[in-house]
Amino acid sequence: MRASAADAGRRAAFNRALFTRLAPDYDRLNPWISFGRDASWKRAMIGRLPDPAAPVCVDLACGTGDLTMLLAARYPSGRVVGVDLTEAMLEQARRRPGADRIEFRCADLASTGLPDASADIVTGAYALRLGPGVGAGLAEVARILRPGGTASFLDFGRPDSPAAYAFLLALLRLWGAVAGLFLHRSLRVYTYVAETLKHYPTRRGMREHFLAAGFRDPVRRSCFFGVVDIWTATRQFHS
Repeated sequence: MRASAADAGRRAAFNRALFTRLAPDYDRLNPWISFGRDASWKRAMIGRLPDPAAPVCVDLACGTGDLTMLLAARYPSGRVVGVDLTEAMLEQARRRPGADRIEFRCADLASTGLPDASADIVTGAYALRLGPGVGAGLAEVARILRPGGTASFLDFGRPDSPAAYAFLLALLRLWGAVAGLFLHRSLRVYTYVAETLKHYPTRRGMREHFLAAGFRDPVRRSCFFGVVDIWTATRQFHS
């Protein structure tokens, strides 16, 4: 079901407030929360991308810019744009060494303001799950990608099996509470991860969303015992 404009507005306001709070410590905390695996997942994601000489790359929900910088390193002759809803996160990204060659934009991932068919590669880590809806996010990705362009997204995966999903949800709630209590003295600060997964499609549903948005050959690679997925798909020449 598509989220209403009011729901999307509330979600954007919540995300902006949450990540404004987390921005100063995000780079320090994210590896801890992912058991030190976050960087390796992102490197694996970048390693699955194609090899055009000078692509235009867009990193959605770029946050503090770690994945954006990996794109810039992978494509030194390309143009790289990082898009994020939260200015506080972008402030952290702009402080990274070498960030001056990247264009950072403060915008919603479902309304980037970028021209139609202007990108060759679009990426996002923990992006679509936090946006106004997977369908809306992928529609924007399809709009800004050139035909034949590549989209790749890293995020927690929601199993098709209800039992496996219930186990994952309980695990994320527990770990989020422990991490929040240890790092912020709050049981609630990281429970958003489990809550957003409630509204995220199953793996079967994700494939259907990619196909409906005009992508072909969506391929999923699972990491960390199936907790995290990397989806890669190609924009069709004719949708």
